[in-house]
Amino acid sequence: MIIKELNGKKPKFGDACFIAENAVIIGDVIMGNQCSIWYNAVIRGDVHYIKIGNKVNIQDGAVIHATYKKNPTNIGNNVSIAHNAIVHGCTIKDNVLIGMGAIVMDDCVVNSNAIIAAGAVLTKGTIVESGTIYAGMPAKKIKDISAELLSGEVERIADAYIKYASWYK
Repeated sequence: MIIKELNGKKPKFGDACFIAENAVIIGDVIMGNQCSIWYNAVIRGDVHYIKIGNKVNIQDGAVIHATYKKNPTNIGNNVSIAHNAIVHGCTIKDNVLIGMGAIVMDDCVVNSNAIIAAGAVLTKGTIVESGTIYAGMPAKKIKDISAELLSGEVERIADAYIKYASWYK
């Protein structure tokens, strides 16, 4: 793994985090407890800060970045950022699933209890309503989330990644 201090800022990690051997974490990054950063994931806090809550998994090939002196990236608790997703200069609140290959651009806010579908592109400044699913390019609301889907996908995946990470320790 590459964990690199840059411009006097060194990444900070909570308890019980798993970081894959080839993950890259640079600069002003603060991560909570029970997080997992998977293979080829990049979290680059070089141009602004990145704050990550508890029980967050950032899966293989995902990229987390920010915008120079303008848009930090804030990620809440119980968030899954799936394979090859890009999260850039935005706010992701609690209990969110960002699907595989999705892109979340600057100034977006993904409110709690939401799903961004695989391959979706949230264009600059999109506000995702709590309790909804957004899909498409550009992403739009396609439906409200059911309680079953919220527990069956968002919570299930976040819990599963804590289990998966335990296999590597």
